[in-house]
Amino acid sequence: QVQLVESGGGLVQAGGSLRLSCAASGLTFSSRAMGWFRQAPGKEREFVAQISMTGGITNYGDSVNGRFTISRDNAKNTVYLQMNSLKPEDTAVYYCAASRRGAYTARIRDYDYWGQGTQVTVSS
Repeated sequence: QVQLVESGGGLVQAGGSLRLSCAASGLTFSSRAMGWFRQAPGKEREFVAQISMTGGITNYGDSVNGRFTISRDNAKNTVYLQMNSLKPEDTAVYYCAASRRGAYTARIRDYDYWGQGTQVTVSS
């Protein structure tokens, strides 16, 4: 049974930082690219960041590029999202996801497994 469990969300003031973690189990973690997505109330789920299987390649959504950093530790089956210079518009539920094998894509439909999400709220 595949499980992705996010943690690290919370309430932070604008300009602050948070670090999200996503612990994976039940899958061969190192064989999957991983991604972070977010969904704000009334909006569609959007791509935030992705990282290749080895961690050597990363990609970011335009709205977070330069402020967020994705990383992974394959020995711990964990992917991280370091979020700096947070803005109120970053408020959303953040989800980590595991891509289908061999895929490296920002498309939601190419991700097989999803976590339950963690709430991030940025106050102004």
